[in-house]
Amino acid sequence: MKTIVILISGRGSNMQAIVEANLPVRIAAVISNQPDAEGLRYAQAKGIPAMAVDHRPHTSRASFDTELMRAIDHYAPDLVVLAGFMRILTDDFVHHYTGRLINIHPSLLPAFPGLATHQRALEAGVKIHGCTVHFVTPAIDHGPIVVQAAVPVKSDDTRETLAARVLEQEHHIYPQAIRWFAQDRLTLSAGRVNVHGAETLKPALCFPGESL
Repeated sequence: MKTIVILISGRGSNMQAIVEANLPVRIAAVISNQPDAEGLRYAQAKGIPAMAVDHRPHTSRASFDTELMRAIDHYAPDLVVLAGFMRILTDDFVHHYTGRLINIHPSLLPAFPGLATHQRALEAGVKIHGCTVHFVTPAIDHGPIVVQAAVPVKSDDTRETLAARVLEQEHHIYPQAIRWFAQDRLTLSAGRVNVHGAETLKPALCFPGESL
């Protein structure tokens, strides 16, 4: 059974979805850069070791990342899962976990990397939005894509309603990506992720839904 460590900064709703999915992995620890993160209390209540590595005493990102790596490596994880971890990681940190560090981003990458994705999607007038699980590389929000989920953008959507619809899909695809990893169904080749045994889906998703 593979071991994972989950990193959070706040309430950790994706972390909770992963815990509740009963995946074939051992969740060795939940670590936050915020000592008062709500998600730490949830993890403790579930009997999962939970700890904080506070970023504020550190004078540089490199110093914080070194301490964070030390905390993570204590558990010797097969996979490190970023679940709402709101820190930009140094290249050294990312390289240390090459091929075993994943993230979920609230857009259909490569569209809308960075912050404020839902507002930017609305301002751009896109008709389909969504979320992406990807392996992390030094280029922010540009790593090899594992899985994506798309949702329609409705004419009366606000940032909040669109975010809620996307978050619901995040809670489905992040556990799925980790399950595939645990089952050794993911391979990285030439910057692309292959999912062995993935289902063949409908040929297209179109919104609005009239026949073309």
